[in-house]
Amino acid sequence: MRTLFIQNREEINEIIRACKTCYLAMSDNDFPYVLPMNFALDGNSIIMHSAQSGRMWETLKKNQNVCINWIIGEDLAWQDVKVGCSYRVKSKSVLVEGKVEFVDDFDEKTRCLQLLMSQYSDREFKFSKPAIENVGVIKVAIEKISAKEFGAKPVMPWNS
Repeated sequence: MRTLFIQNREEINEIIRACKTCYLAMSDNDFPYVLPMNFALDGNSIIMHSAQSGRMWETLKKNQNVCINWIIGEDLAWQDVKVGCSYRVKSKSVLVEGKVEFVDDFDEKTRCLQLLMSQYSDREFKFSKPAIENVGVIKVAIEKISAKEFGAKPVMPWNS
């Protein structure tokens, strides 16, 4: 079984969209801090929301550099059932690095929240003015993106 790099951006986007949760990693002084988050993919940006206070918000105000991870797949595979180091979880993973931008514009926050909801539902949603004003919305412009498939079957020249 092999680990393969995924180069095709559409395939990468499909992995992201198949997930319900991403993991946002940030640095709080010298300590990493990771949170599960709801998200939306918006072209070359990732949108997330939270309260406008708390540890995450304060950490991002100090340091806007973040890393985001998505993963799909949990099937166990092995090459030899008796050899522990031949076991692998078959999965696909995406990593994004970028900088957080805080969204303050009312109309843009509304658009971002609609995109967030469209990640999870086909319904139309409306938001009250206080709901928009009181939520924190962040965007992460994708500066670097990479993806891998773990536990892939090796491609043999006679099978291709």
